[in-house]
Amino acid sequence: MIRRAAPKKHELQRRAHACVLAAVLALIAPLAVWAGRPVRVYEVDVAERSGTALQEAMRQALVRATGRREAADDPALAGIIADAPKYVSGYGTGPRGESQVIFDGAAVQSAITAAGRSVWDGDRPFTLVVLDPPRPRAQAEGARAELERIAAARGLPISLIPMTVNDANGKPLPAEPLLESAQRVGGDEVLVGRGDPAAADAPLQWTLYGRGISESWSGPLAAGIDRTVDRLVPQGTPGVSQAESDVRAAIDGVRTLNDYATVTRLLQATPGVRRATLLAAEPQSLVFMVTVRGGASGLEQALAGQAHLVHTGSSAGRTLFRYQP
Repeated sequence: MIRRAAPKKHELQRRAHACVLAAVLALIAPLAVWAGRPVRVYEVDVAERSGTALQEAMRQALVRATGRREAADDPALAGIIADAPKYVSGYGTGPRGESQVIFDGAAVQSAITAAGRSVWDGDRPFTLVVLDPPRPRAQAEGARAELERIAAARGLPISLIPMTVNDANGKPLPAEPLLESAQRVGGDEVLVGRGDPAAADAPLQWTLYGRGISESWSGPLAAGIDRTVDRLVPQGTPGVSQAESDVRAAIDGVRTLNDYATVTRLLQATPGVRRATLLAAEPQSLVFMVTVRGGASGLEQALAGQAHLVHTGSSAGRTLFRYQP
């Protein structure tokens, strides 16, 4: 009888690492496919083709492009607004038959960057909005129209939907089941507005559940969208390169499957990060390929205020971080 040699120690470790990697991939696969929804930032409704109308349309495009309300009156961008006609690439018809001007997106983005302002990536998280408790039909349609108007102005793709946000005892569900429900219908994050539907003018209590995000505030319908966009847009700094590049990021201190999922969400929620793909699972660490605006320095800057991911240096072509629960 032929006896097989017992696996060597390094082979056992390799198999164990492979099992861990498979488990991690199975756990976070729904998260890794996030790519956002493209927004038609530079297609703006216009009633006429006069210079004044085009300048107003450019103001709207700049707010969408940067994600910042103040962009419409930003002195640094005044030249782009004044020269709005030169950025026109054509005219078209919107989905409801409305007349639209189409600006040259690449040229406008270059001008924004040259002015020292940052551009919000055109692929943006699809946000599911839920009002709790549900509104009567007429009231819900009015809220839908208002939310969609504000979201379109800020460049955020949304949908107001009915969704279970409380458990059997009426207590708010935690982020995990809400995000799982959102992913099943194609959503990337959930924005819940809680308040008495009978009190039309009363502020709502908003909570945003996203990738590494759980943040609450109060305010009217507009505040729900505005605060969400303010949280999502990159905090650009004049002079910092906006070019995207791939960065190998090694995260130490990852010990459990929950840690793996949390770190993945934190990375994917980082402003400027387009995607974060798991490359390897090593003992108590993960290695990601992160596509991020500004490369390694951009990633370090974006995570500078993140308490759970602390930059510890670089080694062997990797940017190193330590995860702190």
